[in-house]
Order: sequence, then structure tokens, then C-alpha cells
Amino acid sequence: MSTPVIARTADTNAPVLDILAERWSPRAFDNATPIDEDKLASALEAARWSPSANNTQPWRFLVARRGSELHAQIHAGLIGFNQIWAGNAAVLIVALTEATDAEGNALSHAQYDLGQAVAHLSIQAHADGLVVHQMSGFEPEALQQLPGVEARFVPTTVIALGEFGDVESLPEALQEREVAPRVRRSLDETVLVSA
Repeated sequence: MSTPVIARTADTNAPVLDILAERWSPRAFDNATPIDEDKLASALEAARWSPSANNTQPWRFLVARRGSELHAQIHAGLIGFNQIWAGNAAVLIVALTEATDAEGNALSHAQYDLGQAVAHLSIQAHADGLVVHQMSGFEPEALQQLPGVEARFVPTTVIALGEFGDVESLPEALQEREVAPRVRRSLDETVLVSA
């Protein structure tokens, strides 16, 4: 049985869906519980059905379960403090942007569409009781060498996914970040013009 997720509901200025207000990116992952394959499939299915320009679906995923060689390879490609905690996640996913199509034509919208796919994945996973943390701290060259990665697929983010774990298993500095107040820039600063 995994540790209950800490309540970290955002204090929003306007009403949003509960699932959006409750979503956050923990670093404490249960290092023993295997992934619930049905929940993983649902998260990937949510990504599959996200919007994309001209239905090009310019995203690909490498999905690695803890204990597999691929999980170890992805973990080895992480940098900085991500190496400290991300290996505990039941699943590591490399999200790849299809920068060009099979004919070599640039897909200028690809990163935007991948972002939508990952957002759908993360919300579905959260709705199913899993936690998700996206990382930009990785060595792109190392991930580019992983099995199945064609040159036209660009590693864009690594996603840790699994059950919430024990915050006290993290180093002290990361424990503090795990429970620190959630803050965001104000909406007035974000919306540059509203006419």
C-alpha cells in the first residue's frame, strides 16, 4: 500500500476543475510497488487522443518499467538531482518530438503537440491516483541512443510516473521542496493583453 499523496491543492483565483487544482509534481516515488498496467495504459491512451495539428500526432514515447534495462539506461541519462529520486519511479517515459515527418519535412508544431499529449497523460494519471513528474534535466545525446529512437525523434522530456512514496526518503533539501507552498505568477502578469 502506497503512502497517501500530500494534499497540495492550488489556491486559484478563478474556479478550475478539481483535477487541475490538485495536480502537482512530487519527487517522492514508491520504490517497491510495480506500475498498475491498466492505469499506465489509460495514461498513454489519453496522450494518444490529445489534439494535434492536422492529426499528425508528432509524439513518441519510450516506456520503461523499473527493473528493466531500459529504465536503467534512461535513469543513467538523467542529470543533476533528478538522478537522486527518479530511479524510484515505477516507470520512466522518454517523450520524443517527431521534429520531421518520414519524408524529412519539418513539423513546426511538433513540440506544442507533444506538450498537449504529455498534459493529457499527466492529468489522466493523476485522476487514476498516480503521480507524475516531468524533467528537463537529462543528456539528450544519451537518450538519442536508446533503442527505437530514430534521428528525427528528439528527446524532449523525461516523465517519472508511479505511486506516491515517502517524502522522508528524499534528501532534506528535496523534502523541503516537496512540502513548500505552491506558487505561480499572477494571471495579470501572465495575460499580456486582454481586450
